[in-house]
Amino acid sequence: MPQPTLFVEVHILQSVPPSNINRDDSGTPKQALYGGARRARISSQAWKRATRIEFAKAEPPADRATRTKRIAALLAERLARPGGEGGAGLETAQADRLATALLKPLGIKKSTKKEEHSAYLLFFGKRQLDNLVALLDGRAAELAALPDKELEEEVEKLPVVSALSTGHPAEVALFGRMVADLKELNVDAAVQVAHALSTHAVRTEFDYYTAVDDENTEDSGAGMIGTVEFNSSTLYRYAVLGAHQLRDNLTSSEATCEAAVRFVEAFTRSMPTGHQNSFAHRTLPHLVLVTLRTDQPVNLVSAFEEPVTGERGLAAESAAALAGELRSVSETWGTVPLRTLATYALEGDKLVDTFGPSLPFRALLDEVGELVGAWLTHGEIPAQRTKTTEAGER
Repeated sequence: MPQPTLFVEVHILQSVPPSNINRDDSGTPKQALYGGARRARISSQAWKRATRIEFAKAEPPADRATRTKRIAALLAERLARPGGEGGAGLETAQADRLATALLKPLGIKKSTKKEEHSAYLLFFGKRQLDNLVALLDGRAAELAALPDKELEEEVEKLPVVSALSTGHPAEVALFGRMVADLKELNVDAAVQVAHALSTHAVRTEFDYYTAVDDENTEDSGAGMIGTVEFNSSTLYRYAVLGAHQLRDNLTSSEATCEAAVRFVEAFTRSMPTGHQNSFAHRTLPHLVLVTLRTDQPVNLVSAFEEPVTGERGLAAESAAALAGELRSVSETWGTVPLRTLATYALEGDKLVDTFGPSLPFRALLDEVGELVGAWLTHGEIPAQRTKTTEAGER
């Protein structure tokens, strides 16, 4: 039988002022052609990193994940710590040598450019490094004193791969990990994030700026001049979390439920930081829509294949188009969400009829947690409460 699935989808409408949040190699705000119109675009990679950073704010530093080429240096630093601080008390040279030996079974090779760096970025939990140190069971100094061949033989007896392929932090469980050289280290991502697109056509503009030399009293010329490209847009953002995959990655229903709620909050509140000092572009969404499905994810970006024109305001028209697309998909394909939850600051009977009444964002998060918890415990979620249901209860 196929594995039961639960998809938690997050649809967001958010307006950003003049900004250059995510630029290409020439400094131009990223764009895409969609529906025959040029749109503002924020790459999924940019928003995933912003979400991960926002998510990590609530994590104790020791429980966070990191993505780095410096795993050997981090492991050596732990091995050099005193034993009372969770280390092995080795001298620097011994720690470097033992760290290199421990990482060899992982297929982690040194970079050709920098000796202390690995050849590729590795995403792992900081506590997983502590697990590697714990494998030594107090034998660090003994092993570090062995000749190279004997050291390699002893390390091969240790479950090094298992130490990095189990006990994943929530960040790795959510966003996954791919290691081409050793498939045992791969973690299937529980989250997929779409490129954010403007719901309307955009045009790139240029800001001509000057900087004054405060100590120049001889003439009135600028100390520096330049230009920066920017645009402004109302974005449709979409992400989907597979609660079933997250549970498999974390193995704990309680941890899965907590991580799911925190992901929805982090994705909602996050913002990439490109040129933020110049534009102060951080905003909050007009609308956050969460849909829960057990059949398949449905990105509703088709609502904006015909660009919104903004005659009545881009946010309001975008929300109305999104509501219409959700209804159309449900009626045409029969893919009706099991539950629909929304937080919004826009008016309109169409929104209430389609999304339900607006919930305070904290209440929305609490309900997401309850529904995911119910599915993890019972394999199903309670049916959507409707006006008819509530009238019958009265």
